[in-house]
Amino acid sequence: MKLPKNLGMVLLAIWLILEGLLKVVTVPIPAIGIISAVLAIAAGVLILMGR
Repeated sequence: MKLPKNLGMVLLAIWLILEGLLKVVTVPIPAIGIISAVLAIAAGVLILMGR
């Protein structure tokens, strides 16, 4: 499986969609805050690295 060149932007898009959905729909996932934070950190690091 080949990773996209702009993986940071893909993760950022997923994070933004997830955050938007969480504001509209209540999802009973216990660790959603941690998952969201890790996704945001990964996206930020990859964008800074230029990936």
